[in-house]
Parts: sequence; C-alpha cells; structure tokens
Amino acid sequence: MLSFLGEDIIIDWMQDLKMDIRMVDLKGQYDKIKPEVDKVLQEVIDSSAFINGPFVKRFQQNLEAFLQVEHVIPCGNGTDALQLALMALDLEPGSEVITTPFTFVATVEVICLLGLKPVFVDVDPHTFNLDASKIEEAITDKTRCIIPVHLFGQAADLTPIMAIAQNHQLKVIEDTAQAIGCQYKTNEGSQYCGTIADIGTFSFFPSKNLGCYGDGGAVCTNDAKLAEQIKLFGNHGSKKKYHYDSIGINSRLDGMQAAILDVKLSHLQDYTQARVEAADRYDQLLSEVEEIAIPYRDLKSNHVFHQYTLKVLNGKRDLLKEQLTKAGIPTAIYYPSAIHVQEVYASYHKGKAPLSVTEDLCQSVLSLPMHTELDWEMQKYVTDHIKEALKSI
Repeated sequence: MLSFLGEDIIIDWMQDLKMDIRMVDLKGQYDKIKPEVDKVLQEVIDSSAFINGPFVKRFQQNLEAFLQVEHVIPCGNGTDALQLALMALDLEPGSEVITTPFTFVATVEVICLLGLKPVFVDVDPHTFNLDASKIEEAITDKTRCIIPVHLFGQAADLTPIMAIAQNHQLKVIEDTAQAIGCQYKTNEGSQYCGTIADIGTFSFFPSKNLGCYGDGGAVCTNDAKLAEQIKLFGNHGSKKKYHYDSIGINSRLDGMQAAILDVKLSHLQDYTQARVEAADRYDQLLSEVEEIAIPYRDLKSNHVFHQYTLKVLNGKRDLLKEQLTKAGIPTAIYYPSAIHVQEVYASYHKGKAPLSVTEDLCQSVLSLPMHTELDWEMQKYVTDHIKEALKSI
C-alpha cells in the first residue's frame, strides 16, 4: 500500500509515529475483567446495599484471608486509614512521630492534623525507604510512634525498626499504600507488609496495585482492641446508632468499590507477576546505560513495583523527562520536593541537619510507565528513546 513512497520517506514516516504509552492503563486492565466487574456492579445496584452491607463484608473477609491478618477495617481512602491508625493509638498532643520526608504528603499530613509532631529521618540511598540506622538518634522522650513507608512497592527494613520500637516502647504503623502484596522476610518467615507492625494502612486509589474505581482504603491489625478503636473512630465515634463514645470521623468503603476490589483481589497475584516481569524487562533493557541507576531490589523482600523508579545521574533528569515528553512518553517524578523543605512543614525540621539522601533523590528520580498491560514492544520503545535522549543531552 505504501510502495509508491520512497524508502527514506517510509523510514521517516515510521519514526514520526508515536506509540500509545500510558503511565497507568486502567482501561486495558478493566477490559480483561469487564464481565466480572460489570456483573458485581449490577449486583450491588440490584441489592441497593451501597453503604456497608454484604459486599464490603465479603471484601473485608477475603482481604483478611489474603493478608493472613486478624482484622481488616475498610475505610474511605488511604489518608483516612493513616488518620484512623494514629487516632487508635490515642497519642497525647505534641507527641513525636518519626517518619520519612520522601513520601506522599498524606503520611505527614495526618500527623500534623492530629496535633502531633513529625520528626523526619533520612532514607536509605538504595531502597529510598526510611533508614533504620538513623532512627535511634532521632528518638526523644516525646517519641511515641514510627511510620515507615513501603515506597514504590518495596518493603522498608522492618526487623531493625521493630527492634528499635520494642526497645523504646514505641508503636509502629506501616504505610503500605504502595506495597500491597509485598512480603518481608522476618525471623518467623515471610509476612505481608502491613501485617507485621501494630497497624498497617492501605490505599486503593485507582492507580495502586490493588485499585478501585474511586477512593478506598483499609486498616489492618492483629490487635483486637486496636481494631475496635479503628472501627469506632471511622464510624463517627459510635458503636450504637446515635450514641457517641468518642469524637470520630466518617470514613467507609462503599459497596460498589468493595465489589470491584473483591474482583481485582482475585487477580492480584497475576497483577503482581505482570509488574515484576515488566520490571525485569526494563532492567534488561537499561542495565548497560551508564547514566541510569535501575531500581535496587532488597533481598529482604520482594518488590511489587507500584512504580519503576530510576535514578538519572549527572543532573540530566529534567532534560531526559523533557525529551521523553516530546516523544509522547509519560513519566513522573515522585517526589520533586521533599516534605521537610516545603513551607508548610519546614518548621518541624527547622535548625536540623539537611537530609541529603532525600534531597538528592528529589533531583534524580524518574518513574517510567508501570502497569499490568505493559509489553516488550512498549518498553523497547520507551527505553530506546531514553538511550537516544541521553546521547543528546
């Protein structure tokens, strides 16, 4: 059909074509499970059980079984999950909570909203997670809690964190928003992230490894008393309708989102495998690019690759991102500015030493498209453009 075109014109024309690469392909994922999702959504509508009800209960029980945890409490979103977890600990105003500055703002936001004080500890330069070796020096007589974040799908180093917490009688909340399905190796064997500390929190934002089609979240714990407190605070502080035992919030997972999540939970292992295989292909395609540091994989956990996040060396990150954007390739920077240097939170770190690893990462990290529908052709297109761009900048 194109035989009338000269060979050079055909080559130029093909080079101008842009492949449809998406940062997250929720539509492609939905198309594969459409009959299952459509069926359960119709069941929810037919039942009119939109708030709480059997669909939420079923998802809760199935998630408990998957995580092998005693109590899962579904809630409105991942931020609420963190807030409910902290509320359940009943910390005094002004209590200090140690956490990472290299995370989404929700982790720190809820600490401040509850009148607590975030204390920022730098991250490990390889995993980008809270550096356990630097926690102890940040502990004071006001420290009450540690919140490690399992960033980008890889576990924080929980064994030393839990040991430090036990030695200093501190509570630990795992922020597992980006790492559902990730397992960490403990002395008792592998356990799912979110189930090892006192409380674990999850986000089901659509782009997460287990994502709904709106907002959703959950809190989990093996402590029955904490579970009761979390349920109480998430239901306006009420155990009995119109009777209030505490000041709470309104945070619940609706029936439609629960039904969708229950369908997707049955596919989560396959989704994880697809992400790992995509990460393996990226590793292979980029392993010899000197100006790229591919994601580190800690042997203490599996990596479920919520994000595939590179380090771009020699100050070329922003120029590379710009070139990829011109080629129609989406990328993202998680996170361009650390929380402890942002104006609204900077006062909590005032007068303290710079967190140099975090600040370096903010200038060098770049996340590539990562989702369950990626294939070799798409990734070859992305990585070929990365290689070509780095030659020219």
